Amino acid sequence: MRKPKLRELKEALTAVVKGPYTTTFPFTPLQPAEAFRGQPEYSEEDCIGCGACAEVCPARTIDVIDEGDTRTLIHHYDNCIYCGQCEALCTTKKGIVLGHNFALAVFDRTQAVTKVEKELVRCEHCGDVITTLEHLESIARKVGSLAVANPVLLVALHKSMGLTTDPSQRPEDKPIGRGDTYLIMCPACRREVYLTEDWQG
Repeated sequence: MRKPKLRELKEALTAVVKGPYTTTFPFTPLQPAEAFRGQPEYSEEDCIGCGACAEVCPARTIDVIDEGDTRTLIHHYDNCIYCGQCEALCTTKKGIVLGHNFALAVFDRTQAVTKVEKELVRCEHCGDVITTLEHLESIARKVGSLAVANPVLLVALHKSMGLTTDPSQRPEDKPIGRGDTYLIMCPACRREVYLTEDWQG
């Protein structure tokens, strides 16, 4: 523009008549657009603790910690790039959702976390982690009546309905055999059961 002073004068007069073009945030809440990607938040009801969100996170901001009989998923939103991969590839599509919260300032970065805890399922023979109980229940619901073909899904489904009790402590010196078929076991231990049963050791 050849006459910048006139442009500035025009902007000043417009501001006097219409008022300054500024928002009232933070005095009044600001409503983001519908597709705005804000803070990712876990849903206690819809998250099954499968850990798919941690697998697909490009920034590696989600930790999966298995301790005892509990799996804890911790999302560090101070390092998050808000790409939405965790929400897009969530197994249930509702376990973790990017909300509209964008005012995320904290004085201590250790507070910039969201987390969820789920009951963990371990192999009843060797103790290795299999997955969470809710994950097994979700798979059993998806496959429907075919769940009876998989002992792990069947036992987990019966456990969630209260039809089974916790098994007694298995003696460590007891050899693996047919009676162990209906334990919740990892693939390696189940393979050992079938090979021992079919080929007698």
